[in-house]
Amino acid sequence: MKFKINNRFKAVLGCLLAVGLLFSTPSFALQQDSTAQDTTVSATVDTAAAADTAAASTPMATDSVEASSATGSTASAAAAAPAPEKQIDPQVYKNMTYYILLFLFICTVVAALGKVLSIYELTTKMNGKYNPFANNTFQSVLFIVFLVAFLAMVYYGYAVWGSWAWRDAVTEHGAKIDTMFIITTVIITVVLVLVHLLLLTFPYIYRMRAKTKAYYYPHNDTIEKIWTIVPAIVLTVLVLFGFFTWRSITNVPEDLQKSALQVEVLGEQFQWQVRYPGADGIIGKRNYKMTTPTNSYGIDFNDKNAWDDIQASDIVLPVNKSVRFHIISKDIIHSFYIPDFRVQINAVPGMTNYFQFTPTVTTEEMRERMNDPKYDYVMLCNKICGSGHFNMQKKVVVVTEDEYRAWLSTQNKYFTEDLQKEFATVESKDSEGLTTASLN
Repeated sequence: MKFKINNRFKAVLGCLLAVGLLFSTPSFALQQDSTAQDTTVSATVDTAAAADTAAASTPMATDSVEASSATGSTASAAAAAPAPEKQIDPQVYKNMTYYILLFLFICTVVAALGKVLSIYELTTKMNGKYNPFANNTFQSVLFIVFLVAFLAMVYYGYAVWGSWAWRDAVTEHGAKIDTMFIITTVIITVVLVLVHLLLLTFPYIYRMRAKTKAYYYPHNDTIEKIWTIVPAIVLTVLVLFGFFTWRSITNVPEDLQKSALQVEVLGEQFQWQVRYPGADGIIGKRNYKMTTPTNSYGIDFNDKNAWDDIQASDIVLPVNKSVRFHIISKDIIHSFYIPDFRVQINAVPGMTNYFQFTPTVTTEEMRERMNDPKYDYVMLCNKICGSGHFNMQKKVVVVTEDEYRAWLSTQNKYFTEDLQKEFATVESKDSEGLTTASLN
């Protein structure tokens, strides 16, 4: 027995040394290569410096010749020298070797502990003190310890990280979504705790002990009905709750749709464009066929409702006033997402989606609530849409009614002078074509 154990330890140590040498050799070689390269480069630099010094000390008559020859030899040497190849830093190999050896060391320690335990077990058997059920008790106690730690971490997550990550919605419909979220969280938390209490206490209560016999319990219809019907009812209630909540948010009566402030948001890679209606309160039509370098939005200015449409750099909304967003996309699927408002809906090419809500907290009030004078609401794209997805965002500002009107009066219109000239030119060409056709 001793001979076999010693041989095994020798084999493990031999493997450790072999692996260490295998992974440390390349780093030594790279260090030597880098040292040799540094020596070659320094020698070249010293030679060039010596040539320059000699040229400076010669008479004036031969200065230009020697300087030109030194310059030519230096240039030819630089041209003849191969470009240095990029090599991996030897420190990378050292780090890799370190972690591999650390892993193997941990494996060796675990193996050694296993051998010590096996020797202890063998000793207790020889002394007649071996208890085959002691390991069962030890492992079941570990389950109890893990259960206590798990419940403590759940509490810590809710008490610390929950208050850090959660804040109330700042829209009327957001309160409904928050209620739905809290109810769902309470239900799944209760299920989580109960399942883990049963899962981790049963191994201790029903662990194998001396003079005990397991009771074979193959089937029970009542228990199966309970764990099938109860979750089905709970999930059905949650789904219906979410369905009716969503319907109440999206199915807005027609009169409220017309009375709301209309705002159009166009998503494209990788930016958002925002359009407000003018004094008429109607957003003009858009036609992708009319997209030009000056009319990148593709607004159809044949529709006179588009003549007074306003271009905005940010999304500015009046507080406690219903806002109806027209959400469209120019290229691929994006997602219109404002976390604080509990607003999210896709922007899909070729169709218009709508989301209507009422903000209830101004930006200034939110800054005071957060104790952060630089805090801003932000609209994000919540669909990964390409390399610039991370930067596709727009600032959202909620202000009073008077501040909103003052801001709106300072914004520019889409129908600029250049677009008016372009539209007039296209319209005149169309009228000429119609006149010619009628004459013929």
